[in-house]
Amino acid sequence: MGFQSPQQISQIAADNGVKKASFSLTAMLILGFLGGAFISIGYLLSIRITAGLPPEWATLGNLIGGAVFPIGLILVVIAGGELVTGNMMTVAMGFFTKRVTLSKLMSNWIIITVANFVGALFVAYVFGHLVGLTETEPYLHKTIATAQGKVDASFIQVLLSGIGCNWLVGLAIWMGYSAEDISGKIIGIWFPIMAFVAIGFQHVVANMFVIPAAIFAGSGISWGDYFANFVPVFIGNVIGGAIFVSAAYWASYLKNAPLSQGATNQKKKAS
Repeated sequence: MGFQSPQQISQIAADNGVKKASFSLTAMLILGFLGGAFISIGYLLSIRITAGLPPEWATLGNLIGGAVFPIGLILVVIAGGELVTGNMMTVAMGFFTKRVTLSKLMSNWIIITVANFVGALFVAYVFGHLVGLTETEPYLHKTIATAQGKVDASFIQVLLSGIGCNWLVGLAIWMGYSAEDISGKIIGIWFPIMAFVAIGFQHVVANMFVIPAAIFAGSGISWGDYFANFVPVFIGNVIGGAIFVSAAYWASYLKNAPLSQGATNQKKKAS
């Protein structure tokens, strides 16, 4: 099983950030839709698995839900998809190495966010509402209770939760880059994602599924509640991915390092 060192992962992340920032609009929209849908399918699976667990199991249900949720990011990384929370780490790494402009970074994040939202809404409405997978008991209660807990938290609680979430999501993708085979990538991704779900941190794309699913179910949660939650989660996720992962490792491994071969070739083309 091949393994990349942290220094090598830093360069891989930067190279991938450059590639992601260079995708066409069509590719970003399609892959962003898939990314939002895949994460939502992982959340839907978690709800379907854990909703009927006996109350006596207590936090063991969180562990079980966290154990199945990672299928979403596994699909994004291995099958192909774009996720704004992942790009908050990778595209930021490209930006810190001066190979991605601020305008490219911002446009990537905005386009992928919109596409993720459409993909998440598709799963919430079609599978959750029309098929009824989140609107029959015990799944309805689980969906509404989960969404209500997210929108009831204060701004600062949500922001800090968002930081913790994308610190772990960024590390999941980071560790996925360390492996050269599929099994290694799955293991690298699985543990940090399981941890963030079991802890209960807030993920902006996961919330794009569960809160609208509760809205479609007539829970009384409003779209105003959703967008009030979206803002601090998004900000927290940016800090967690771009600062706690990308900036930390860029400053440690790449700030004073020579340009990679890819960056050198890019610089030659520009000149």
